[in-house]
Amino acid sequence: MTTAYAVVIPTLVRDTLADCLAALAAATGPQPREIVLVDDRPVPDPGSLEHPLDVLGDLQDRTTVLHGGGRGPAAARNTGLRAVASPWVAFLDDDVQVGPHWCEQLTQDLAAASPDTAGVQAVIAVPLPGRRRPTDWERETVARARARWGTVDMAYRTDALKQVRGFDERFLHAHREDVDLALRLLDAGWGIRQGRRTTRHPVHPVGRWASVTAQRGHADDALMLRLHGPGWWSKAAAPRGRIRVHLAVTAAGAAACVLAGAGRRTAAAVAASVWAAGTAEFAWARIAPGPRTRDEVTTLLVTSVLIPPTASWHWLNGLRRHRYAPAWREVAL
Repeated sequence: MTTAYAVVIPTLVRDTLADCLAALAAATGPQPREIVLVDDRPVPDPGSLEHPLDVLGDLQDRTTVLHGGGRGPAAARNTGLRAVASPWVAFLDDDVQVGPHWCEQLTQDLAAASPDTAGVQAVIAVPLPGRRRPTDWERETVARARARWGTVDMAYRTDALKQVRGFDERFLHAHREDVDLALRLLDAGWGIRQGRRTTRHPVHPVGRWASVTAQRGHADDALMLRLHGPGWWSKAAAPRGRIRVHLAVTAAGAAACVLAGAGRRTAAAVAASVWAAGTAEFAWARIAPGPRTRDEVTTLLVTSVLIPPTASWHWLNGLRRHRYAPAWREVAL
């Protein structure tokens, strides 16, 4: 069957994995021919997978567990891709829950795909609280989950992926590796379309510093700039973000410190004013749409100070590290 498919799930074996697999096992319709879980923890613990695998029921017999070695989601997906023989492979994140008729809807999406269609994306639903405005992290989750060509739930032709040598493993985090793959497929003459199947992406609790940690994605943006040129943001319909403002605010803060150290108090005060104004504007832009609880406001005030220099560091380091990066040609699938 041309609509036969495999499911590949890279995972760090978070608490969400059991719910992800349970939803997959409960979905009606033609079941996947193969399921590949890629445990991407640097040091795997096979015992921690016993409960998540139990929820698969009969599907456990067609499930394979591989070890990714902690090299990131792009490399983990390539590891899973090498292990499948089905004409289609559906990639899922380990923190989503497919819809109750997902298997049926997926096969319909694949059957409707024209011969030049490489991938079919799902509709992602992010449940948000109805009695208050969403937090900064909830809004960020919506933006990431609904991004164009996101591998939250994306099905690709196996042959098309092999033609472009799969995911670029230089993307070490869950950021831009899916957009890079899609742009390479489009450049190779393939198409990518929106499907009708639905998948739920809950907003999961994160630590206070999650937004600061997420700034490492700017290094991946620098790699995208090297590989696809300055027009990649438009091609991917991706927001460019605030990196230019972050660079300016960081430069103003650094200048204030240097000038103060040199005894130039007036110039230092001007630079400090620019830094303070930029930081305040950024903080308010994040606080205003949210619930404005004390904890939320405190978190956003502190992280709004830390994010500009952190983002600038990752961006500039990424430009340096990837300045000679060639096209991705390293993996044989």
